[in-house]
Amino acid sequence: MAVPERDELTGTETTQHEWDGITELDTPLPRWWLWTFYITIIWGIGYTIAYPAWPLVTSATEGVLGYSSRMQLAETIEAHEASRQEITQRVGKADFSEIEADTELDDFAQAGGAAIFRTYCSQCHGAGGAGAPGYPNLRDDDWLWGGAHEDIYLTIRNGIRWAENEETRDSAMPAFGADEILDDAQIAAVADHALSLSGAGEASAEGAEIYAENCAACHGDNGEGVRELGGPKLSDGIWLYGGEREDVIRTITYSRAGAMPSWDTRLTEAEIKQVTHYVHSRAAGE
Repeated sequence: MAVPERDELTGTETTQHEWDGITELDTPLPRWWLWTFYITIIWGIGYTIAYPAWPLVTSATEGVLGYSSRMQLAETIEAHEASRQEITQRVGKADFSEIEADTELDDFAQAGGAAIFRTYCSQCHGAGGAGAPGYPNLRDDDWLWGGAHEDIYLTIRNGIRWAENEETRDSAMPAFGADEILDDAQIAAVADHALSLSGAGEASAEGAEIYAENCAACHGDNGEGVRELGGPKLSDGIWLYGGEREDVIRTITYSRAGAMPSWDTRLTEAEIKQVTHYVHSRAAGE
């Protein structure tokens, strides 16, 4: 058996490797480091036995302790819901005047409504409620169906043109061009008249006559809108699908049929009231 070589200066065994006159020492690792390493191995083996660890084809080993991060999350959410059950029930039973008058309910509804809005509404209406073409701005004073608490509540609860809800808000505008009710010249004339109601276009006798016969019933004689029918106001210069002449002509030609889900089956009564209260307070509510 070969006798290991030792470094003359330190007495440490060498690896018998030498480069440019420098000999590599085979210095052993510190004992504390080795014991730490061994402990981590033992701990790792114990962890894989106690907790979910090893991936299988469609699942993973469950571990003898039966721990689940999903279960832990569900328990946390359940505990949180239980802690605010009382005030949630109070919001669900209260009317909006009571919520506004009660500081505790108001704060709770505002905070909860903000969270609900960010989760379910901001994708269409924007994080700040400013909307986008085809998606209403909730921060101005233009309300198609009304801006009171009760009006906003009904819109959120029942949706807009949502077939799954029999009480959904619904308004229908004919596609005057696609359905050949008006020709291109007539559509251009009535578009100019509609724009003139907000001072953005030039009125004409022909456009006024076409408007009176086809549009006034839903939009009002002077473009003031008819909320009972969901007829948009045309005299304020606020346009959901764009206020350029080409945009208005396209709307008249093809109509628009924007839809919003009804939230009565997705949110609880208390949650609908919370987001209603939040929208009303952040926007130009009535």
